[in-house]
Amino acid sequence: MATAVTASATAATRFTRLAGVGLRHSSCRLRTAVRFQRPGLTTTALLRPTELKPKDQGQPDTLDYRVFLVDGAGRKFSPWHDVPLRAGDGVFHFIVEIPKESSAKMEVATDEAFTPIKQDTKKGNLRYYPYNINWNYGLLPQTWEDPTAANADVEGALGDNDPVDVVEIGERRANIGDVLRVKPLAALAMIDEGELDWKIVAISLDDPKASLVNDVDDVEQHFPGTLTAIRDWFRDYKIPDGKPANRFGLGNKPTSKAYALKVIEETNESWEKLVKRKIPAGELSLA
Repeated sequence: MATAVTASATAATRFTRLAGVGLRHSSCRLRTAVRFQRPGLTTTALLRPTELKPKDQGQPDTLDYRVFLVDGAGRKFSPWHDVPLRAGDGVFHFIVEIPKESSAKMEVATDEAFTPIKQDTKKGNLRYYPYNINWNYGLLPQTWEDPTAANADVEGALGDNDPVDVVEIGERRANIGDVLRVKPLAALAMIDEGELDWKIVAISLDDPKASLVNDVDDVEQHFPGTLTAIRDWFRDYKIPDGKPANRFGLGNKPTSKAYALKVIEETNESWEKLVKRKIPAGELSLA
């Protein structure tokens, strides 16, 4: 885990690109750099995310297993901090944590350097969902649900201190660590033990039906029953462990694409404040 001092120094180095300096990883300067434009979301980067590849460290189904993102030279990049959010007009990068039809509860290690993907644990034991998840699941990079910010639209719930989750509904089963280009279609405001845990419903641009779906109503037309299935899956998955069902705000219904884009913009702004140290990082790694 990076210390607060190390995280602060790393974050400051990462964002010297704002002053025209450049992004550094470890002791070597790369031509890779993140750039910001305002107003709006984080935009372009010299880094080409699609050239990053997942690299396993350790054996799956063990406590030590990690999946890092590396470039062709083997240099590590953070899937949370280094992959740019935007991938074009209305298109975003999505990092796969859990491939569809699998049950190991994989997630970005937000408290470790380079934030690799690891399997979540509880009381020292690896965590698994009680049944397979039916869609590719992961995160939007450069987003953060601020645990100090109350959402007036969703019962005043506070953020869950994680990147924003994505449920990708395409037909292809992706791999852990894949970086996909997706377009958002809707959002679900899940409330998990009082914390707001957004689920952005999206589709990979590579999917055969991608051109047919552009908003929430299109999902119901071309993927009938999928939005209800997603909501019910996330509502009920804790019940077999003896926990209460999760709840959903906003009338228990999926939002429009426009509202989903608003969620992405707001959480991207929260992430920017986090990495610029305008909000205390606590145990989070900014390395």
